[in-house]
Amino acid sequence: MNAEFQRCIESGRITSFPQGPALAKKELSTANSDLTDARKSLSEERYKWATIQGYYAMFHAARALVYSRGYREKSHHCLAVALRALFVDEKRLRARAVRDFLNAMNLREAADYEADFSEKGAAAVIKAAERFIARTSMILTR
Repeated sequence: MNAEFQRCIESGRITSFPQGPALAKKELSTANSDLTDARKSLSEERYKWATIQGYYAMFHAARALVYSRGYREKSHHCLAVALRALFVDEKRLRARAVRDFLNAMNLREAADYEADFSEKGAAAVIKAAERFIARTSMILTR
């Protein structure tokens, strides 16, 4: 087991969640809804909200994956760690997907807490979310 994933478990930031697999599709549905909202915000030039919504689309897709393996996150960072341990290390997800998730998280935090956002950043988050959700859908339907 990945050492960083083990630390997230030991600290309680990743916990066992037996109900997770039954809720994975609901999380994926939420991801798709957030992606739709992000695209609309982008088209309306609401770049802050497009960035935030795009990130949360990725967050819910990531959560769907982790739920499917019977775990739940209590930290956005540990969610990325779980993705790496449960999917990248097992060659079911590319490392780029986790990098995209972390980049989107950073852009969301900048938009939310520092009022630092742009059309380019929002568009990048949405494009990454589209890729991530498509891959998540493929993984969950296999």
